[in-house]
Amino acid sequence: MTYQAETVTVKLPIPIYRRLKRVAEITYRSVEDVLASTVDAALPLDPNLPSDVADDVAAMALMNDDALMAASESSLSPAQQRRLQQLTEFGGQRRLSTSEEAELAHLLELYNRSVLRRAKALAILSQRGYQLPDQVAFVDSDGGYE
Repeated sequence: MTYQAETVTVKLPIPIYRRLKRVAEITYRSVEDVLASTVDAALPLDPNLPSDVADDVAAMALMNDDALMAASESSLSPAQQRRLQQLTEFGGQRRLSTSEEAELAHLLELYNRSVLRRAKALAILSQRGYQLPDQVAFVDSDGGYE
């Protein structure tokens, strides 16, 4: 995807510029691209996100690589994944009860937060120079949620 660019002159301390240049070299990217990715990762997400979600995702920029690797895994338990799949299937077959609808809504919220968290962790790891798989599964091989 190509974006229009605005030229901006920014004075950076020499040690920061050297770090940017080094990251650009190791990742075979331009300094401008690394700087743009870094600023994008550091800026707050959509202002319409709930503040706890926005704070959680924003704090990820400060995590070490091991913590980000852990955050790139699903935060839904296997039981939650199975139940989400089950309720989704039930919803395609029949009308869900009020309690099932509430449970489904809760599990979908957890799933959406997990996907957002995983995507952000992977974006930061990529920006740090990690090679990531071309595709990341957010749904398991059985068609369920992971």
